[in-house]
Amino acid sequence: MKEVVLDTETTGLSTKEGHRLVEIGCLELENLIPTGEKFHCYLNPERKVSESAFKVHGYTDQFLSNQKKFTDIVEEFIKFIENKRLIIHNAEFDLSHINNELKILGKKNITNDVVDTLALARDKFPGSSISLDALCKRYRIDNSKRTKHTALIDCDLLTKVYINLIDQKEPKLNFQNFDIEEISKDIGKSAYYKKIVDISETELKAHKNYLKSDLKKNFFN
Repeated sequence: MKEVVLDTETTGLSTKEGHRLVEIGCLELENLIPTGEKFHCYLNPERKVSESAFKVHGYTDQFLSNQKKFTDIVEEFIKFIENKRLIIHNAEFDLSHINNELKILGKKNITNDVVDTLALARDKFPGSSISLDALCKRYRIDNSKRTKHTALIDCDLLTKVYINLIDQKEPKLNFQNFDIEEISKDIGKSAYYKKIVDISETELKAHKNYLKSDLKKNFFN
């Protein structure tokens, strides 16, 4: 199954207070590798951005007023995520806003399988900070471009965090299917192995005789 790393930005925290989407970003993965396919759009929320949300993403009311509305992109968005597992950090927040937009248009909620990386991180690091920035720091992922929360940058960072969270940072080497030179290249250092040599009975007898003669020689000289 293909996966989609998804992130949104909004006018505020709660749909109950009428807050709406202002940005959707999606990156497609196949076998944990980005396919290069992405979906991204800014949205006209048809309302003002709250002061707290503006501090997070920096999108002005003027900028957003010139963007498409959710109704203009909904079919393309649904098609992009169709039959794909969604990877989201704090999935409850993003899904509540996406499903609210669908409800406004009289459409059904999305029913994709979802992996919440916030829940994965909470289970893996109980009691520790599990924000996206904190996880980037833990896994030494460069997040210097994240001066503001923007959907595609956050999706790119979350992709790297997700791979680390599920312990798939590096491919597993199957040593039975590699020769010794290839293994050396992959791990970047010298590799060593022991060669087992079978000794024949004749060779073993000759060796014993040699040891006996050598012992007599040293004893009597």
